[in-house]
Amino acid sequence: QVQLVESGGGLVQAGGSLRLSCVASGRAFMSYVAAWFRQAPGKEREFVAGIRWPGGSLEYGNSVKGRFTISNDNAKSTVYLQMNNLEVEDTAVYYCARNPVRRIITILSDAREYDYWGQGTQVTVSS
Repeated sequence: QVQLVESGGGLVQAGGSLRLSCVASGRAFMSYVAAWFRQAPGKEREFVAGIRWPGGSLEYGNSVKGRFTISNDNAKSTVYLQMNNLEVEDTAVYYCARNPVRRIITILSDAREYDYWGQGTQVTVSS
């Protein structure tokens, strides 16, 4: 059973930064795509960023390009999301997820394509 555990959320002022972490049990990310999604109240789950493991292709949602950076650490089986220049509109619960297809080439942005999810971490940006 794959387990994903996010951490690093919190309250920050607009313009500030946060770094989220997602640790996978065992080597659950190896040869898979890991991604970050977010969901604000009353809105659909939105793709934020994705990375092909162990390293290579990156993809970002249009609303975070230039501000967020996804990265990974093989040895720690961890994926990170560095969020800079945060905006009030970034307020949401952030989820880590894994696509079930091993060695998939395309980083998909549809949440329905991901099978394992973390419990989520709240990010609140105040004005």
